[in-house]
Amino acid sequence: MTTPQENQTPRRRSPGMSPERRREMIIQTAIPLIAEYGATVTTAKIARAAGIGEGTIFRVFADKDELLQACVAEALSPEHAVRELDAIDLSLPLPDRLVEAAEALQAHMSRMGAILGSLGHRGGKHPGPVRGAGRNESTARVRAALAEVLEPDRATLRRPPEQIAALFFGLLFTQLHTEAEPDLTPQELVEVFLHGVLSGSTK
Repeated sequence: MTTPQENQTPRRRSPGMSPERRREMIIQTAIPLIAEYGATVTTAKIARAAGIGEGTIFRVFADKDELLQACVAEALSPEHAVRELDAIDLSLPLPDRLVEAAEALQAHMSRMGAILGSLGHRGGKHPGPVRGAGRNESTARVRAALAEVLEPDRATLRRPPEQIAALFFGLLFTQLHTEAEPDLTPQELVEVFLHGVLSGSTK
């Protein structure tokens, strides 16, 4: 006769998180805390938010400074913005595509501004390479993805999609850094961009 203990199936432990995956999880948890508290955020606070022990942070980061730099690099990386732009349905009408693009890029630029501002990088100063790419290369990647959003309407555009993408990106960047006037909604911004500032009546 078998005992209850012999009938039990051995429990398997779930595989541990890889160091790279753990780094990514900690970075994603830390970014909103850094945006809120700046460099004064403690690793203990980050660990509590991530649901891990504080010591776990130092198994994948040498110190707090390395964690902060990794968060800056992640916030400035164009990867997320490019993925959002690539996911836009190209069968949508151009205004709808541009509204989605504006929302994605405004979120990206707001995230960058929050992190840089909280850590003392004033005036939008770029702190250095981002995943091996400098500011110009990162901006070029975003503009290229935006040009792809415009590509279906190439024949009806007054300028090549690449030039229109640069103009649209510049407008978004300018609005983000304009404090004198209230922000336009993405829909309002796209309407002005596509149709100008004049109303329907020119009388």
